[in-house]
Amino acid sequence: MAKAVDCAAVRDRVRRVHVVGAGLAGLATAVALAGQGVAATLYEAGPAAGGRCRSYFDRALGCRIDNGNHLLLSGNQAAMTYLDTIGARATLGGPDVPCFPFIDLATGERWTVAPDLGLVPWWMFRRSRRVPGTRLRDYFSLLALRRAGADMTVAEALDSNGTLYKRLLEPLAVAALNTPPDAALARLLCAVVDQTLLKGGRACIPRFPREGLSESFIDPAVAWLEARGGRLRTGCRVAALQQEAKRVTALGTADGAMPVGPDEAVVMAAPPWVAATLVPGLLAPDEFQAIVNLHFRTDAEPGEAGFIGVLGGTAEWIFVKENIVSVTISAANRIVDLPAEDLAGRVWPDVRAALLLGDAMPPMRVVKERRATFAATAAQERRRPGPRWPAETGGAHNLVLAGDWTNTGLPGTIEGAINSGYAAAAAILAGA
Repeated sequence: MAKAVDCAAVRDRVRRVHVVGAGLAGLATAVALAGQGVAATLYEAGPAAGGRCRSYFDRALGCRIDNGNHLLLSGNQAAMTYLDTIGARATLGGPDVPCFPFIDLATGERWTVAPDLGLVPWWMFRRSRRVPGTRLRDYFSLLALRRAGADMTVAEALDSNGTLYKRLLEPLAVAALNTPPDAALARLLCAVVDQTLLKGGRACIPRFPREGLSESFIDPAVAWLEARGGRLRTGCRVAALQQEAKRVTALGTADGAMPVGPDEAVVMAAPPWVAATLVPGLLAPDEFQAIVNLHFRTDAEPGEAGFIGVLGGTAEWIFVKENIVSVTISAANRIVDLPAEDLAGRVWPDVRAALLLGDAMPPMRVVKERRATFAATAAQERRRPGPRWPAETGGAHNLVLAGDWTNTGLPGTIEGAINSGYAAAAAILAGA
């Protein structure tokens, strides 16, 4: 996060920042800037802030649902700092200890991976806490991620035939990187593992919104920003950046040009396919992976964690909230084009088996995010820009970039999005 600076000096140099895109990256940028006394105006093309991290009322189901499920871990420091700043950490739920239940639908076997809270991984010595069929030495394979070559895939870096891989590391990699392991970059998985599993159990406590994504990450942030002079303009699409002398001087919108003063800066926090049309010459990720989520209106017991990982089926992670059971399928390009009814027909048997529910399928909703994240491959990693795009190649001196698609060192996650916002704010505070 942006370090403390002389707030008065910053306000004299940067009067206001214009943020294009009010997803998590844009909001995190604005929150970091507001903490240093710099107000922001956020321009959001959609009807509400949040981007790919939002909740809405579904009329068919008669309740609010999230557009996707996001599982955080206590070691996600940027996300926890953001939630603490906007006063929303208490909106997260989950178990009080590291707890990751699984079911293998092929065998019916159930188990729970349960790291202890200490830094030393004593849990790996106890069969009851680790993945069934694994040995202590199997877990040392995690260190192979640190030795992986720059372009090595997850499947190449790890023993893809081993039990630990099939029952823990592969599901973790698919969920975190949203890319098939035979194409996903090992060093991105290493970054995730380094800040969680390899930091001990206290960094591995699962957390997720009790009510909804908007109620935890979006609405409190908007309220916090507005109380500090921030503004949110929804339904306002920025279609052009007007430049003079290598500086952005106006934002082109349907309502006319929004002037950008000489003491103001611009943050491009739109998705990469939008940013690439607005910033000349911008090299950004251009291959993406889908995520498919299914929401079933039914009651179920939340179990020990409130979620369960599923092997051997179409469903991958099942989350249980009040009156709603939600399923997430990552790296879903292979199935995203299937009709909703076909997807539900494949997934509901997995849900029934995992949660011990009745046969009849309840009302459901399928939500498809076709470009949920950039493909976490070596080729796409080379297309991730830093927070600044050089003015000499189409950028501008008062323009910075934010988004999980920028070069955060992390895959396209909530943690990556928030980190990118903090990096963008730091770049502005350092002299935009």
